[in-house]
Amino acid sequence: MTSYVENEAAQSFAFDEEELLSRVMEAVLDAENCPYEATVNLLVTDGAGIREYNKNFRKTDAETDVLSFPNLDFEKPGDFSDVEKNEADCFDPDSGELVLGDIILNAARVKSQAKEYGHSELREFAFLLAHSLFHLCGYDHMEKAEAAVMEEKQEAVLFSLGITRE
Repeated sequence: MTSYVENEAAQSFAFDEEELLSRVMEAVLDAENCPYEATVNLLVTDGAGIREYNKNFRKTDAETDVLSFPNLDFEKPGDFSDVEKNEADCFDPDSGELVLGDIILNAARVKSQAKEYGHSELREFAFLLAHSLFHLCGYDHMEKAEAAVMEEKQEAVLFSLGITRE
């Protein structure tokens, strides 16, 4: 499993962002029974940076907390059975790892939402990672039932890692 992290934000955290991404990624992929080693890219940016990405890629001129850019199309969320049909598009030719996609995270929102929700920055960062990683695995929250499934999975992963609301 490989993760790449670039922090272009002026803010830093009291934890290792790459190590946390690796832990959450492993827990999500284990929960989804992903049969492959995988890779994910994470960009940590600021409010202006994520607003620009949101505007350019989603045509939404607004700041947000996290954006997910999946590399895979899933018939059914978490079903990795068809990825080998598109091997050239889904696997890194050098490492052989499944390329799940990219995550862009707003460092300022991590800090403000942690305060707002009364928990640690580590918990908020991990929550946003889990949320995004489930998006990369084909999950969505547009419908109430989908949102409930996604929320349950996110909380289960964070609980399994001992990252709870303090």
